[in-house]
Amino acid sequence: MKAIVCEEFGLPSTLQYKEVASLKPKKDEVLVRVSACSVNFPDTLIIQGLYQFKPTLPFIPGSDIAGVVKEVGENVTALKVGDAVFGFAMNGGFAEEVIVQSNAIFPKPENMDFPIAASFLMAYGTSYHALKDRAKLQKGETLVVLGASGGVGLAAVQLGKLMGAKVIAAASTDEKLALCKHYGADLTINYEKEDLKKRIKELTDGKGADVIYDPVGGHNTEQALRATAWEGRLLVVGFAAGTIPKIPLNLTLLKGCQIMGIFWGSFAMQFPKKNYQNTMELMQWFSQGKLKPHIHQIFPLKETAKALEEMMQRKVKGKIVIQNQ
Repeated sequence: MKAIVCEEFGLPSTLQYKEVASLKPKKDEVLVRVSACSVNFPDTLIIQGLYQFKPTLPFIPGSDIAGVVKEVGENVTALKVGDAVFGFAMNGGFAEEVIVQSNAIFPKPENMDFPIAASFLMAYGTSYHALKDRAKLQKGETLVVLGASGGVGLAAVQLGKLMGAKVIAAASTDEKLALCKHYGADLTINYEKEDLKKRIKELTDGKGADVIYDPVGGHNTEQALRATAWEGRLLVVGFAAGTIPKIPLNLTLLKGCQIMGIFWGSFAMQFPKKNYQNTMELMQWFSQGKLKPHIHQIFPLKETAKALEEMMQRKVKGKIVIQNQ
């Protein structure tokens, strides 16, 4: 089969599009013929050896997949050959076939096409786990989403509105913020032009934000934390800015606030029943037309490196998808 292979840590240009050996599912595994796999920001870090874990070289990157079951391993009874599915793999998604653990894959709804399905689980799973399980976001609270035009950011904007929050979207351009408004943001902040802390305070009548959703990191994290309300919650989702901020911990004391780490992939593996429940709730909202990923662009498998470069250059609004022909 054809695959994108990382043989050495480095930039997207070092990736190889090549023929690799076919796969065979083991116990509790499913072999999926990949129709689509979305690109997530962690993919750009994993290939550089900069992520929380480093796969053993060589490896095939890509996690958020959708496709058709080709073969099932021992103990797998909920799925059969020919089923359309979507799911999450630790790696291997940028290929024609991928192995997925049976507890990390779900039947694909008929009204969800493969690119949408491949764009759904990681973005909405991460954001829902963050807002529901960690922040325990309540109706009427104020949610500020940093990097709001990205895949997880737009998911957080949509979910925040569905959960009854007042949503303030923050991003780096007016064009990105217009997209956030389209997906339900009540108010916006352009943090390249405006003082983030000051504007959050202004837009919340001096109270501050109850929840900050931060997949960006960098210098804006501390400014957002300084603009939280009493007992506010800062959700640390990722570091797309490339810099891990150092936070003065006296801020948590002065505000009675919390800093919460969000690692959805680990949560999903450790608590599959809770993740399944969350996924079913998300699927219900999708079936009701209340959630839908924004697809920025679709690339063929052989152009995966170009797609990753787009992500690294901050050009992406919503999701980029790799699709097999």
